[in-house]
Amino acid sequence: MFNKDLIVSNAPDDLRELVLRYRVRAAELKSTRYNETQLRIEFIDPLFRLLGWDVSNSSGAPEVYKDVVHEDTILIGGTHKAPDYSFRIDGRRLFFVEAKRPSTPLKTFALPAFQLRRYGWSAKLPISVLTNFEEFAVYDCRIAPDKADSAKTARWLYLTFDQYIDQWDELTSTFSKAAVQQGSLDRFFKQTSRGQVAVDDAFLVEMEQWRIKLVTNINRNNPGLSEAQLNHAIQMLLDRIIFLRISEDRGIEPYKRLYELAQTSSVYANLCNFFRDADDYYNSGLFYFRKQAGRAEPDKFTTALRIDDVVLRGIIRNLYYPESPYEFSVFPIDILGHSYEQFLGRRITVSQTGRISVNETPDARRAGGVYYTPTYIVDHIVRETLAPLLKDASRRSLQNLSVIDPACGSGSFLVSAYQFLLDWYLHAYTVGLLPRSSRVFQDSSGRWRLTLQERTRILTLHIYGIDIDERAVETTKLSLLLKVLEDTSRDVVDAQMKLFHERALPDLDTNIKCGNSIVDIDFLRHEAARGLDENALDKINPFNWERAFPQLAVPGHFKVIVGNPPWGSVLSEAELAYHREHNRPIIVRMIDSFMYFIYRSSLRLSKGGRMSM
Repeated sequence: MFNKDLIVSNAPDDLRELVLRYRVRAAELKSTRYNETQLRIEFIDPLFRLLGWDVSNSSGAPEVYKDVVHEDTILIGGTHKAPDYSFRIDGRRLFFVEAKRPSTPLKTFALPAFQLRRYGWSAKLPISVLTNFEEFAVYDCRIAPDKADSAKTARWLYLTFDQYIDQWDELTSTFSKAAVQQGSLDRFFKQTSRGQVAVDDAFLVEMEQWRIKLVTNINRNNPGLSEAQLNHAIQMLLDRIIFLRISEDRGIEPYKRLYELAQTSSVYANLCNFFRDADDYYNSGLFYFRKQAGRAEPDKFTTALRIDDVVLRGIIRNLYYPESPYEFSVFPIDILGHSYEQFLGRRITVSQTGRISVNETPDARRAGGVYYTPTYIVDHIVRETLAPLLKDASRRSLQNLSVIDPACGSGSFLVSAYQFLLDWYLHAYTVGLLPRSSRVFQDSSGRWRLTLQERTRILTLHIYGIDIDERAVETTKLSLLLKVLEDTSRDVVDAQMKLFHERALPDLDTNIKCGNSIVDIDFLRHEAARGLDENALDKINPFNWERAFPQLAVPGHFKVIVGNPPWGSVLSEAELAYHREHNRPIIVRMIDSFMYFIYRSSLRLSKGGRMSM
């Protein structure tokens, strides 16, 4: 792509001066006394300004729409918690830049390349840049990183500083803000790449392997468990481990606490003690082991299980460097959701002879697999639905803004809606649309941030969901809880606990419900329900909206309904009989669950509300 014989260059004079300044000072800059921060200020920031990026946000753009986000370079386990720069267009992350001091030889030293590729691959970005200004290396981050890779593995471009002037036209055609806005990176992303493995696909494969190992071991050590108990136990165990592991990389939990616990004897007993500590700290239904007034019975089932040390050690070890290619500090919640959506399409079954297998659910099999709504479609639907309602919002009107997905799956629409509201509130507070009070604060770098208490309030006030599958409900809760803790730190959480005497996370049992959102509880009195056994009724899982959401006890109480309702669901004869009677206002040529979701959901929409599916 780059013409090394190019002689004529349109390089600006400022670039020539920058290159000359580096050349004159090269020996001094390569000393170990010269650090990354100095390099970024003196050379890397100016280089990207010349490429059209507002590196210092001189335009005063809101936090959400800054061109460049400068990350805190906190060391965890010998590596940075997050890349130094995140470059964005309209709030969408496009590529990372990781800076190293000039004394670090990027052409041959493999560790910085592996670190950058872990960031880019985990965030599902096509490319990212590693530079110490003297060297400028671009990596294809669609190729899964491996600890044995050399520095040149997946390296798409390598330049030295004395090539910047001659290659400036080509650099700007790919990395300038104008070029990126016109799709330079999108074109690259569409190209196929040898060895390309998407992070969500890789994570799904890992989870499937963990599930098989766990179900085999749990079933052997705990005979007599039902399919439902096995599925529940494995879902909760994996959710808890993944939540705590992600929290480590994000600085909420001490790094490697899980790893060190896995090296002990009686791993599961010690792991359960960690879970109980998490119950005290987070107050989430994900960790709920001690009875509290007004809440359902705590979990006494999973902590009583017997699981062999060797199985848990292997799973936990594979979540850490160097065994793990994942960098959870930048792992997007929608990527986790994508993996889980596929995961939920398969269920553990136990035959009469005790043979264990993992098979597609009937709905997934009939539909030809589980289809995850692409993130850009989810974000578009959410934005176009919510934005008009928030255009002239007041504090009073916001109290009635409730968003629900009646078939939430892994929670992708709810996570997107929650993120949209977080961004909207932060902007409204910082520009004065809403009174600021104590709902925002400025961090050490001057960035405005929502307090953890405010992030929790926004979630519990506005976001609701229903799904027929209990595992999907737990996955949605997991995704939302991780989103609450995004962009925060252990110090912030501890400060909230000290100031407000509140634990870190909300209990989402009142917001995210398990049930069949198109079959009301009156089904149990319907003629079609006669003769159905308990197992059949459990599968249908009738649901009463008013009883489930008494805090919104107004008919048609949801202002926003979004989602991707299931089509092609397997409906029993009893359900079809119920639907024919309860959905008479609609005429459908093809009986399908999708049409029932559209109609039944519309009945729950408040006056002036918006529904997008």
